[in-house]
Amino acid sequence: MQFLAKFKASIILAILAVGLLIIAENNQVYWSTWLETSKTLIYVLGGITFLFAAQFSRSRYSFLILLWLLFYFVISSQFDFANAINSLLPEFEKSSLFSTIGSVQWGMLTGLFLTAILISIKDRGILTIFSIYRLALFSMATALALVWLWFAKEIAPQYVSSTDDYLMKALQIEFPLLLVSLFLAWSIFKKSDLFLASLSFSIIVMCLYYYRVISVPMSISLSVVFCLYWLAVIVDAYFLAYRDELTGLPSRRALYQLVLSLGRKYTVAMIDIDHFKKFNDTYGHDIGDQVLKLVAVKLQKVKGGGKVFRYGGEEFTIVFPRKNAVQSSSELELLRQAVADYKIVIRHPQRKGKESRKNHKYGNEKTVSVTISIGVAMREAKQGFDQVLKSADEALYRAKKGGRNKVSY
Repeated sequence: MQFLAKFKASIILAILAVGLLIIAENNQVYWSTWLETSKTLIYVLGGITFLFAAQFSRSRYSFLILLWLLFYFVISSQFDFANAINSLLPEFEKSSLFSTIGSVQWGMLTGLFLTAILISIKDRGILTIFSIYRLALFSMATALALVWLWFAKEIAPQYVSSTDDYLMKALQIEFPLLLVSLFLAWSIFKKSDLFLASLSFSIIVMCLYYYRVISVPMSISLSVVFCLYWLAVIVDAYFLAYRDELTGLPSRRALYQLVLSLGRKYTVAMIDIDHFKKFNDTYGHDIGDQVLKLVAVKLQKVKGGGKVFRYGGEEFTIVFPRKNAVQSSSELELLRQAVADYKIVIRHPQRKGKESRKNHKYGNEKTVSVTISIGVAMREAKQGFDQVLKSADEALYRAKKGGRNKVSY
């Protein structure tokens, strides 16, 4: 399924990111000669990845890259923003807070708050009104980081015993870090997403530097991070182009990609859900989508080397490389039977139209069955894939005409 595929990709990217940083930490002699170049390269890599992400409407990556570059600029310029703000305040409003806060501490907390925002928002186009709203949110997160540190340093100690000094220090960074990490973990569990994986190793990188676990220059680390962002966008674009969003199956484009690697011997099966339009009209598109997902899950269990694709609408295609029709028939019969035996529970069988969406009455639960018809064709001599597909489609038509819920050759 698409969820599992993305989850695996997320784990691989996170491990790859941490692994590369560990390698860089233990092999400083190799990257030390590239240090000066990396200080310029980081902006080039960041800019390329930013544009690449924007092209595929992955605006959260674009914002994440901009925030990293801003953070790197603050660190590399050694500009003390906290004291700069303090100098702008009137004398009577000056607080010891700004003289005790360091830019790194403020940057770490701001990064955590920005991470929480990036988890919560959705991808939108860069050149839209949404970007203005998000920039406003980011500005508020930066201010909130100052307020939080002010509270942890100035207010909270007044109500806690002096012996709890460790608790007060933990309240400044470790407590927000725990909350954001739990929020991120819950989001990943709820919906695996490559961007969430990117945020995971972004937090890891921030922690490695904040707690001084590694001494690799940030320009080197961010070069690695930006390359991994770029790779994540490419993988995400692949899923968008070659995977059906609803069922998680490879799409028709992926089918024709497979065709390029097929030999002279293969079998194609065209599969159609029986009476799907009537089912959709009766129970609604939401239930229809559930049926498509159900059939997709059943088809994915095909054995014998079969590769499943969603061809379009309620049609699916299975290709058996290096197999003839006889070798594939038993597997297709098992799939047909597995779908027919599965009972679907319809909780509200009456479809809700536009007039009754607000004032509808729930019906009783109803159990229905779905069946599929399958047409099978084996490649003959001098036949192209489109000709085999057409033969399978004609066999599917015969299965439909012969009473449905059949496998026809």
